[in-house]
Amino acid sequence: MKRGKAAGLDDLMIEHVLYSHPVLIVILAKLFNLIVSAAYVPHGFRLSYTVPLPKEVCSRKGNFVENYRAISISPILSKIFEHCILTRYEIFLDTSPNQFGFKKGLSCGHAIFSLRKVVEHYVAGGLL
Repeated sequence: MKRGKAAGLDDLMIEHVLYSHPVLIVILAKLFNLIVSAAYVPHGFRLSYTVPLPKEVCSRKGNFVENYRAISISPILSKIFEHCILTRYEIFLDTSPNQFGFKKGLSCGHAIFSLRKVVEHYVAGGLL
């Protein structure tokens, strides 16, 4: 996880975990195992707050929703738990090859390229 990110609602940052006593890792492992075995996610893990960020540094287009992007800030312990779950079960979690967002090695450019190729195929008289 990247350092220097904003603190969550619990006012904790990744630096708090990185520089804490090593026993914290053992405690977190026990907590995460309890969460999985009980099939219960603590209420605090479900909370986050959303911050609107302007898309451009100096926007002269007015104050419209389209000029902002949103980021959600979640508690660091829930992010660590999510990372552990994703790492452990990633072989079971698969997305459609048509999904481009938030995948390693893929970007908007790949989605635009795919769309363009499909449109060109059908414009040229391509069949299914």
